[in-house]
Amino acid sequence: MLTDVDLPAPGLLWTRWATLAAGLTGIGYDDVWFVDDRGAHHDDHGGSWARLALLDGARAVLFGYDRDHSGTADADPPIDLLTGAPDWLPWDDLTALAETDALGFVVWHAEGRWSRTRYRDGVSDGLVQTVGAVLSNENTLTELAEIVAEWGRHELRTPAERDDVRAAGEDLLSAAVRGQVTGPAFERLLGRLTEPTLDLAAALACADRGGITAGHRPPRVEPGVRPPMRRVRKLSQGEHDRLVWSAMQDAAELTRPEPPATDELEALAAWMRDRSPHGDGRCTALVYADATSLSAQPGKHPPLERPGEARFASFQELGDLVRRLRRAEADPRYGRWLFLRVQTTAADVLVERRYDSWPQWWADDGVSGPWRTNLQEEMATRGPAWRPGWARLLDPEVAYRPR
Repeated sequence: MLTDVDLPAPGLLWTRWATLAAGLTGIGYDDVWFVDDRGAHHDDHGGSWARLALLDGARAVLFGYDRDHSGTADADPPIDLLTGAPDWLPWDDLTALAETDALGFVVWHAEGRWSRTRYRDGVSDGLVQTVGAVLSNENTLTELAEIVAEWGRHELRTPAERDDVRAAGEDLLSAAVRGQVTGPAFERLLGRLTEPTLDLAAALACADRGGITAGHRPPRVEPGVRPPMRRVRKLSQGEHDRLVWSAMQDAAELTRPEPPATDELEALAAWMRDRSPHGDGRCTALVYADATSLSAQPGKHPPLERPGEARFASFQELGDLVRRLRRAEADPRYGRWLFLRVQTTAADVLVERRYDSWPQWWADDGVSGPWRTNLQEEMATRGPAWRPGWARLLDPEVAYRPR
């Protein structure tokens, strides 16, 4: 199902975008707001980006991603941003982005209106946060002033100078709307800068590419072609995680021989007795570990945190001992355990290892658990006969509809 989107006309968006691009290019920043033959681009170099492309017939497409606000990219359950999208979109670009969860919004303009796929209430796509500077005339004027004050490192000391910068921005933007930007418009706005200084030739060359100078038009892109089939998520990242974790909780352990006695286990037990919270040797350690991550949960008698010691000191010591034990007990055929429960008394040590299943004593909050990529790495080190049934669910393709 589609919904209309309240955005300025494509020509207005483009004009504002090209004006910002030319201004920034003129002072040496040609990769933040910029224009090329594929459209107008924005890249904040921090993970957020957007692209606007114009086609013939007043058609246009605006798409991008905001690292903090594009909740659509990892929505749970997943959202297919391309459902109902027209055939003429740049499908090659869009499908590649959607398949890698790197697409936050896609809106297209045709027959006088902007449209997009409808989202669930409360889901943000990041469009406003990413391209807010071109969504209104006032926003663009504010951004032009920031080109002077922030990017150009020029302090606007008086109200009169601030008013002059605003008036210069208004004149530049007005000329851009008419497609008649000239050198003096850039000089009035940016000629006051000393470090960096205005490169007028660079600003005008960018303005030419953007079609906001006399005799030039904005670049138009060719219509795309809808692929006959595409890769579409049926499970979100969270749903895929929970599918794997649920299968782990239902799995049974394969029959393995007990690991041999090691000095590493004795060292862990001695440390736990020393950390007994009651001073009587009783201590419990609950740990998950794989090649790159380790976490612990409190058991019945968690290791004692001593007054005055550094934060996480106890956890770091426990982690070091557990990793040594895991390496010592590793087997090239059936791999390494994932979950470990160790219970000590003054005289005894009881160990439970889980290689293939999620034990009941390891709490599940539904949102945090073993990373699938880490589990894939662990399963790859085992012989095929020692991989539990749920290992097949780690395949990324499980999360996508069959093609």
